[in-house]
Amino acid sequence: MRQLAVRMRLSRVGSNKNPIYRIVVADARAPRDGRSIETIGQYNPRVEPSMIEIDADKATEWLKKGVQPSRTVKRLLAIKGIGS
Repeated sequence: MRQLAVRMRLSRVGSNKNPIYRIVVADARAPRDGRSIETIGQYNPRVEPSMIEIDADKATEWLKKGVQPSRTVKRLLAIKGIGS
């Protein structure tokens, strides 16, 4: 399987001291909050329990294409039972 220059990672949105993250597929060279290819979900760690919403079909499709998730996104995918 070839490695793409594309990663599945978090992009921060929200106000000061109230982070909300989007789970995005973006070029690995792009800035954290820069341009993304596709938004596939969101994550809010500030609510109890943490809100994790991920489009499983899109995430699986990107993983099959060889996109590497960041460590945090990999953990969130595992919580939701997506991927391996």
